[in-house]
Amino acid sequence: MMIYDAIVRRRTIRRFKEREVALDSLKKLVDAGRLAASGGNVQPIEYVVVIDKMIREQIFPHLRWAAYIRPRGNPRPGEEPTAYVVMLVNKALRERGYEYDVGCAAENICLAAVGEGLGTCMMRAIDREEIGQILKVPRPYEVDLVISIGYPKEEPVVEQAVDSIKYWKDEGGVLHVPKRKLEDILHVDGF
Repeated sequence: MMIYDAIVRRRTIRRFKEREVALDSLKKLVDAGRLAASGGNVQPIEYVVVIDKMIREQIFPHLRWAAYIRPRGNPRPGEEPTAYVVMLVNKALRERGYEYDVGCAAENICLAAVGEGLGTCMMRAIDREEIGQILKVPRPYEVDLVISIGYPKEEPVVEQAVDSIKYWKDEGGVLHVPKRKLEDILHVDGF
């Protein structure tokens, strides 16, 4: 698959099949994150892969899903992710500016997931303290982002934004994701 095609295909997935993700696939995703750009090559990001069902069940209530379409956008029972990649920041290595590192690594993970036939949902609306306690994360590490992962049970539709950028579900349960037109956001040689 060409990189641009993976970018076009990558959508946020919030409904997953009840099919476990192989640890080797998750290691490949984390390796894609590890290879992302890092300011000054400091590499303050570390990862916790969560595959154990009991731990996943403990984490799930501490995630906030799809603000625009809550609660309809939340995974229903049997549609929860079957894995998580929890991204940690080592604050001893970087106190500020690590958000760029996290973003680069997270997008690499999500794009690599497309190549593996997986769906992802990057989540920052999370209870970091609770998740950190569940995973026994020591200081100076802090939970920054959770990526929910699994085999997709939905196919969101990208469409041109008209009046709003808010995503929505139609009566058939299909998620629609409005995106601004390229010509509305692209400026060449100045604004």
